[in-house]
Amino acid sequence: MGRATDMASIQFRMLNRGKGPAVWAPRAQCDRALYRKAVRQLLEAQRGITLVEGTVSRLLFASGEPCVTGVETISGAQLRARSVVITTGTFLRGRMHIGMDTQISGGRAGEEATTHLAEQIAELGITTARFKTGTPPRIEGNTVDRSALVRQDSEIGDFDYVWSAFWSAPRTFARLEQAPCWITFAGAPTKEIVATHLEESAMYGGAIGSRGPRYCPSIEDKILRFPDAERHQLFLEPEGLDTSEMYVNGLSTSLPAAVQLRMLRSVPGLERVEMTRPGYAIEYDYYPPTQLFPWLEVRAIAGLFFAGQINGTTGYEEAGAQGVVAGLNAALRAAGREPVTFGRETSYLGVLCDDLVTRGVDEPYRLFTSRSEFRLTVRQDNALRRLSGLGLSLGLYDEHEKRTIERRAGNEVRVMHLARETQARGEHVDAQLVAAGTAPLLHPVRVADLAKRQGASLSALFAATGVSEELARDALITVELELKYAGYFAKERYAADRLKRMGEYALPHDAPYEHMHTLSVESRQKLAARKPLSLAQAASVPGVSPADLQNLILEIERSRS
Repeated sequence: MGRATDMASIQFRMLNRGKGPAVWAPRAQCDRALYRKAVRQLLEAQRGITLVEGTVSRLLFASGEPCVTGVETISGAQLRARSVVITTGTFLRGRMHIGMDTQISGGRAGEEATTHLAEQIAELGITTARFKTGTPPRIEGNTVDRSALVRQDSEIGDFDYVWSAFWSAPRTFARLEQAPCWITFAGAPTKEIVATHLEESAMYGGAIGSRGPRYCPSIEDKILRFPDAERHQLFLEPEGLDTSEMYVNGLSTSLPAAVQLRMLRSVPGLERVEMTRPGYAIEYDYYPPTQLFPWLEVRAIAGLFFAGQINGTTGYEEAGAQGVVAGLNAALRAAGREPVTFGRETSYLGVLCDDLVTRGVDEPYRLFTSRSEFRLTVRQDNALRRLSGLGLSLGLYDEHEKRTIERRAGNEVRVMHLARETQARGEHVDAQLVAAGTAPLLHPVRVADLAKRQGASLSALFAATGVSEELARDALITVELELKYAGYFAKERYAADRLKRMGEYALPHDAPYEHMHTLSVESRQKLAARKPLSLAQAASVPGVSPADLQNLILEIERSRS
């Protein structure tokens, strides 16, 4: 996915830059057609993979045993396999809704739903439920008045980020033309149109009864849930370099097409816009993920794996992450090897899988940094150090990749050694320290200690102290974060250990959760509804993060004292 993104990215930004760099997150937007082409090209070049196109009608099983042995397509072709991964997204008995009167069987606009497979899985006794999600309308970009919008350009110049940089030798791809996004807002006129036509929405008119996502809600949900909000931010995102069509991110809806057009034209900059495709809501089957092992294999059926929205999640990143875990373990099972699980302390993959299989879902699940109690130590810059040991043990890397891992690890060790061994004197660094708003030196201090100061740059300190050695930029970033946040890392790990010891911590049945403002809104609502009697029970409530549990302990202790 990283390599395909390098080949198809048309905009890059580093998210969370208003916060500390430990929670920065790279985000790329891809040209959809080029991304599909890149993935296909990479797969076809991968040894050991045969691509077969077809629609699966049913699973094949061993006689008398709950063990999958392959699949059969609607054409009657049978493909034998030791393991099967189902990643059907919103296609299992999918039904699209536009207003109250238009209902279309399908998993995506223009593509049929999967019904035969859904019926067979239901007959196997696996618990089935329904969720809904939505998509916004698409518009003709040439009919947008860009003079009324806020332009958001790519940050390639600031970061020069390469997603597959862990493995890339000299670049084998050319940077594509970068396309801007545009920001506008749905204000009072839009809100009035939505409120007036709310009963015509599939979600609120009664055509859909299933639960939708809390964290990427429809415009109807936003208007009802946040009545005091003056306006809601919208992003106009390009679909690709070869089309002028744009995606109106933030305006997901199931209102009738005519109402959608009126709604769009009430938005600044879109007064004369043409709608190329209406938005719609979609209902689909999913299987509560508590029926899975942590490696995403179905407990009741050996060799069958689920990944993506079929497990009750929403979002591309969540689906891709589960594909990694299920695909890896399906291959290991086919090879007769033991499954691999990811710990919460090692990765967001671990947090995601642990949340799904132990807590389940009662609404489409999205993974945020706040769901991890180790979010300072599972950063994007140290992913290779955290996870390459697993990759090495599984034999995933070729010789070039192994050398890359060794080189990057060696670079970090070298930078950390220099920081701890290099002494800084006032005449060299005082000007830099004062400019950063911190005190000058009274005596020589190690660079490693100076780098902990707010605003002090590790690379600038090295330059000022005469370190002429050329140091790898990625190693400098990682070591600087490790030095600056060392104290926080220690506290984070201590807090996690303490939390485990307090699994039977008693909670009052009448705890005033609605007034515990250090908890997220979602956690306050769900804890007030469930009224758990222990910390262990609170931890099993879907959507209550480990960070919320730590804050809950502090709130309870404060109320008791």
